[in-house]
Amino acid sequence: MKKSVTIFLLFLTNLFPQIVIRSLHVYTTDDNLSFPVVNTKNKLVIEFDVDSKNLPDLNIIFRFCDKNWIPTDNIFLQNQGQNTAYILDYISLPVTVEEARYNFSNKFPDNAGYVSFPYSGKWKFFVVDSRNSDKILAEGKFIVDLSEVKLDVSIKKSNLMDKIYSPNELSRSFEISINAKLPDEFFPHFVEEVEIIKDHLVDFFLRLNRNDALNLNRDFKWDGANKLSFIFRDLRPGNGYRQVNLMNTNLYSGKDVQAQFDGFETTRFYSAPSNDFNGGMQLRNPKDPYANYMNVKFRLKPANEIYNDIYLLGAFNNWKISDDYKLDFDGDLFTKTILLKRGIYDYQYAIIDKSKNEVDLYSLEGNNYNSTSTINILMFYRDPQYGGYDRMIGFSRIHLK
Repeated sequence: MKKSVTIFLLFLTNLFPQIVIRSLHVYTTDDNLSFPVVNTKNKLVIEFDVDSKNLPDLNIIFRFCDKNWIPTDNIFLQNQGQNTAYILDYISLPVTVEEARYNFSNKFPDNAGYVSFPYSGKWKFFVVDSRNSDKILAEGKFIVDLSEVKLDVSIKKSNLMDKIYSPNELSRSFEISINAKLPDEFFPHFVEEVEIIKDHLVDFFLRLNRNDALNLNRDFKWDGANKLSFIFRDLRPGNGYRQVNLMNTNLYSGKDVQAQFDGFETTRFYSAPSNDFNGGMQLRNPKDPYANYMNVKFRLKPANEIYNDIYLLGAFNNWKISDDYKLDFDGDLFTKTILLKRGIYDYQYAIIDKSKNEVDLYSLEGNNYNSTSTINILMFYRDPQYGGYDRMIGFSRIHLK
């Protein structure tokens, strides 16, 4: 009986071979570093490597989402007939790349006309097995900007006043004022909220709902006609990002390497911001024989004792807090080893207090007005069409330098 079960499992393994997606990179044709925002003048680019013994048979499904990134179940918004990319084309990777065999890259909307993005707002895509669309191998997020309302944005330096911060530098913030004059076809009371996304930090957004009167750091104003104003006083500048550069084949020639060639890292709260990609990444050309994968070890020794967990987040994991990237502590150093393709990645360390459900992005990294960043501002409208949906009617991208 055991032999029969073993043979059956081997049969299933051969019938449905394991497929792993690596190095997912999502950007637009006009900007390969910022969080992807698709408009009428550019296209979305999706790239990834595939680890598979056989040529993979995958599809990419695109879904329009509500303001919380939840794909809609509304049949009128599912864009049926133009929401799936079929029969993906791949190139074979050089034999020097051990952890993957194929590479995929394409632009969307595609020339075949299988994919379009007719609705303005948040979108997700899912890389799935063509025989089982419920088997999601990778996913990503992007924004489609078909907005019709101009946002007038002003930014000035400010300080958080809701509590006492220690050290005082943690209170540094920007005050962002967003003003809009609605065209006649829009009803002011359907404009529900404005959201701010800094760089690629989509999980750490700031949001102001017009009915939210409890947040002392945010204000909403309406003139009773068609003028609206949203004010945020709590956007922290941060201190830019750390960066691991694996491009040099002489410094990083082995399979097991250190993230920072000159030793372990430490707190950089008072360090000046360094040049970075505003949270983005660059990968070596997939046709390059040196575009291989390495086991990269990150080592951190904070200046002060840390009693909570420390997590690594960056362009390589879509800036998500994940237990797979929780650092291990050996009594001296916090460490984590991850598999990375040769390239350049922005990243940082975050302290997690699980008892308070708080994420601290600043105590180890700093909060400096001179840091650069990209600020994405989204205005949402509860459109009554199709039974009601979250439509982005205003968008603005501001580069702080």
